Amino acid sequence: MLYAVEPGHWQLPDDQARQLREFILRGGFFMCDDFHGSEDWPDDNRNANLRAGRGGFLNEWESFMDSMSKVFPDRVVEEIPSSDPIFHTLYDLDDRFQVPGSSNYFAYHITYEKGPTGKVPHWRCIRDDKGRIIVAICHNMDLGDGWENSDDPKYAEKWASLAYRVGMNYFVYDLTH
Repeated sequence: MLYAVEPGHWQLPDDQARQLREFILRGGFFMCDDFHGSEDWPDDNRNANLRAGRGGFLNEWESFMDSMSKVFPDRVVEEIPSSDPIFHTLYDLDDRFQVPGSSNYFAYHITYEKGPTGKVPHWRCIRDDKGRIIVAICHNMDLGDGWENSDDPKYAEKWASLAYRVGMNYFVYDLTH
C-alpha cells in the first residue's frame, strides 16, 4: 500500500514512473489524496513553476495526469460508481461528501480549494485488467487532514469519520482484492 499527498505537484521522472508502475503491477495499491482543482491557479511554489515554464500557476489535476500518464499510459482514469465494492468493503459509503483541508477551512471557513473546479469531490480510479482498482484517486478533498484533525473540536466529526471510513475501506479492499 502506497499513500501520497499533494500529487498535483508531481513531476515524476521516467525512472520513478516505471518504478511506481512495477510496484502496482506486482500487486501494490496506490492511493493519492489532497490535490485540488482542474484549472490554472496561483501556486505557493511560484519559483519552481516559473522554472518549469508554468508562469507561477499550477493546474493540479493536469500536473497529476502528466505524471500518471507516464505510470500508466495505457489505462484510463474513471469515476468510481457508488456501487463499486471499494465503497462497501467494511462500511457502506453511499453518502460521500467533500472532506476539507484544515488550513482552508480554519482560515476561510470554506471546504474547497483552488477555485470553482475544487468544489466537487471526485472519487476516481485506475483499474487492472480484471477490473480491480489499483490506483485510488481522491481529488478535491483532503482525507489526510480528516485523519490528522480528528481530535480538533474545530474540525467537524462528520469529515473525520468519513475520512477514516474511506481509508479503512480502501486499505481492506487492497488486502482482499
